[in-house]
Amino acid sequence: MKKLKYIFILSSALLAFSCSSDDKDPENGGGTVTNPVENGQANTQYKPAFTGQTRINGMTTNTEYKAEIITSALTSPWGVKVLPDGRLLVTQKTTGTMRIVTTAGVVSEPITGLPAVNPANQGGLLGLCLDPDFATNRMIYWVFSEAVAGGNISSVAKGKLAANEKTIENATVIYRSSPANPSDLHYGGRILFDQNGNLVVSTGERSVLQTRPLAQSLTASLGKVIKITKDGQPASGNPTFPTAGALPEIFTYGHRNPQGLAMHPVTKEIWESEHGPRGGDEINRLKSGTNYGWPTITYGIEYSGQPIGDAIQQKEGMEQPVYYWDPVISPSGMTFYSGNRVPEWENNLFIGALSGMHIARLVIRDNKVVGEERLLASEGQRFRDITQGGDGALYAVTDQGRLYKIDKK
Repeated sequence: MKKLKYIFILSSALLAFSCSSDDKDPENGGGTVTNPVENGQANTQYKPAFTGQTRINGMTTNTEYKAEIITSALTSPWGVKVLPDGRLLVTQKTTGTMRIVTTAGVVSEPITGLPAVNPANQGGLLGLCLDPDFATNRMIYWVFSEAVAGGNISSVAKGKLAANEKTIENATVIYRSSPANPSDLHYGGRILFDQNGNLVVSTGERSVLQTRPLAQSLTASLGKVIKITKDGQPASGNPTFPTAGALPEIFTYGHRNPQGLAMHPVTKEIWESEHGPRGGDEINRLKSGTNYGWPTITYGIEYSGQPIGDAIQQKEGMEQPVYYWDPVISPSGMTFYSGNRVPEWENNLFIGALSGMHIARLVIRDNKVVGEERLLASEGQRFRDITQGGDGALYAVTDQGRLYKIDKK
């Protein structure tokens, strides 16, 4: 059954207690500045590298908007993309199938024909994207966890959505990460096309202490963001590293578990969200050939409470995150808003939060976060992915099986 919630009513009520009408931000279309949304105790006493890197002021949307549950019938949805006709294509993590959902909430039968996934723990069928020419070639690309000799890996596959929309035809694995490891954690798993028609893919470092250092290794594809062609070959224009045996598909490295990728609608730069350990979730602006530091530098600690490595947060030659959270929100799929339905949201970054159970809205100016808002926090959902439709609305899926539409009232 559909459910309609008018989130603006709650936001306005909270606003009355947090700030005055003098706090409007004219550069942000009339959004309202509030106290920081995060007031929980941090796990560490680590200091940010620059002002505004964490716990930035809050920002409240003034435009009235609503959130509608389109369906609650999905099974562990992980990725969502909008088809040319406005319907939504969703991956289901544990079943290894896709489904199509209409904006009226009609859910298709499972789409089969994909390579087998290993659904254990954090594995399964993960992120997806559509070919830029999908309207004519019907090609889809996706990431999944694959069991191979030696353990599990993050793999990339492609295939054609059949005319009857019941199967994926000629599904082919075009890329496999290395090395394999028995761990069933930290697969990364997001995928998108850049402005040059190359695939950008995130891989995790698999979590265990044995593989964690490989995030810094240029001869392994764990803990990386890679760029490949539609056939899985290294993209032209990738950075050239001086290290012997460096993998030519590597675009950036030093990542932990990057579960979000989004291309800025104006600059066309790729931004990334990344799970930290206990503290230290990150948002990064990706620059070719750059080292993002994990596990050498981090704003988090081990789950046990022990420090990680030398307990340092800055080091020459390693890039700082644009923004980080402590305590964590577990950022996953994300998208930039480029519609005109809600003026305050133009070019803002929207991120699904898992443990945070909300959608984080980051207001960005000059590549710095200047405001943060938490949407749908009252829903009690683990938001796994979010995308924007051709109608200008945002669509988000949750681990609990819901698909939301978020739009101007």
